[in-house]
Amino acid sequence: MKERVGSFFKRSKDVFAQKDTHVVAIGDSLTQGVGDANNSGGYVGILDDVVNDDIQTATFDNFGHAGDRTDQLLKRMKDPKVQTSLKKADIVLITVGANDIMKILRDNITDLNYQEFKEEQPAYEERLTTIFTNLSYLNESAEIYLVGFYNPFEQYFADVPELDQIVEDWNSIGEKVTATESQFHYIPTKDLFDDADQDLFYEDNFHPNNDGYEKMAKRVLDYIEK
Repeated sequence: MKERVGSFFKRSKDVFAQKDTHVVAIGDSLTQGVGDANNSGGYVGILDDVVNDDIQTATFDNFGHAGDRTDQLLKRMKDPKVQTSLKKADIVLITVGANDIMKILRDNITDLNYQEFKEEQPAYEERLTTIFTNLSYLNESAEIYLVGFYNPFEQYFADVPELDQIVEDWNSIGEKVTATESQFHYIPTKDLFDDADQDLFYEDNFHPNNDGYEKMAKRVLDYIEK
């Protein structure tokens, strides 16, 4: 592990060596780590492995659940086990939103157009705002990070030319929501997957592979360092 990630290992140690840090990850398949060949929790698992390689310096709780949309995450956050963990968190990591887009794609598969996504944006923003409001209510001192998403939809819905703009729009909503409080932060990841010459996807061509998750882990660390 040390040899594979190089300076990433040292930086992670430096960041999390300050104190016993409790990290809680919630959200969809990107949090669960679908596509991780080692089944070790994707980008969250990479951070855990690197930080705790020699000695336990941080605790990671991963509540990722593949397929979760914002409405489902709101329900999952009512789980007493999840709430207990969130209340103790120093850092909260969230991935959510891609499945909200996927639901619109599936529900309107025979008549897809940009307007369908435009009309759903206010409701999505309201749900995302509620997620962050609830998190702040549970824990007003944690640093809460929304990890933005990339565009995995094009190869499945090539007949929707606005998909890239849709992803940009919905990531912008995430940026807007996280700009409302100092404890909220937004972490962009779309640019990490823009280079088609890099092999960063799992065999389903939808989720990241180990290299893709490593890029995400490094980006998350960049923002936590700040």
